[in-house]
Amino acid sequence: MTERVNLNNISIVLHKPRHPENIGAAARSMCNMGLSQLVVVNPKNYILKKVLKLATHVAADIVEHVKFYEDLKEALLGYNYVVGTTARLGGERQVVNSPSKLAEKLIPVSRKNRIAIVFGPEDKGLSNEDIRLCHVLVNIPTAEFSSLNLAQAVMIICFEIFTVGRKENEKYAPRLANRHELDGMYDQLKDILVKISYINHENPDYWMNKLRHFFTRMQLRAREVSIIRGICRQTDWYGKKRYEDGLKSKNKDEVKKGAKNAGKEI
Repeated sequence: MTERVNLNNISIVLHKPRHPENIGAAARSMCNMGLSQLVVVNPKNYILKKVLKLATHVAADIVEHVKFYEDLKEALLGYNYVVGTTARLGGERQVVNSPSKLAEKLIPVSRKNRIAIVFGPEDKGLSNEDIRLCHVLVNIPTAEFSSLNLAQAVMIICFEIFTVGRKENEKYAPRLANRHELDGMYDQLKDILVKISYINHENPDYWMNKLRHFFTRMQLRAREVSIIRGICRQTDWYGKKRYEDGLKSKNKDEVKKGAKNAGKEI
């Protein structure tokens, strides 16, 4: 079965954009490449008139239907696959894709999954905390000067997706767990791993980052997330039961000991 990239399942997410003109120019870039869903998170200075000036009338519809959020984590809850863009490499940003390789990956994924491509603020880009919400990172290769204008970066990514989307592809990808499902799993997993002393309670996020990278490579489905959460619930229940059984046993021993001592006194 052949398929093409589903552009309707792909959203461009601008996180903390500083200049309204860049939002408008990004919307125009999306329109040029056939993408229509724009999400803006906590913009510093959103002036509609300035946004529309750069978007021009052709992208006015995209601007009119922009979805706004105050928090990136909240904005990504409904997405199954999150792509983060980064100019910086190293540290937690070890595994990155080129725009063309990313576009190839998105063809089968886009069939049944909502995809978010996240761009950070113009001055700093995405923080380490932001990229922990992403399944994969993409880096646009440049010469010595790596900083691109936000709208330019959006255009390059959208162009690669549009170009590869014109080709036929036979790969298949199932529906992946969305951000909301994954965040719930990670919170539950962190809680249970701290309780059983598998990870240090003073710095649990350091160890959770390693688990996030591990599960991200696996591209978990919703059903698999449900299985992991079920294991966590059962582990938690069993631990509590053993603790309560221990208390009951201790109380019984104390009662017996008390009765025995009372008999001696008589």
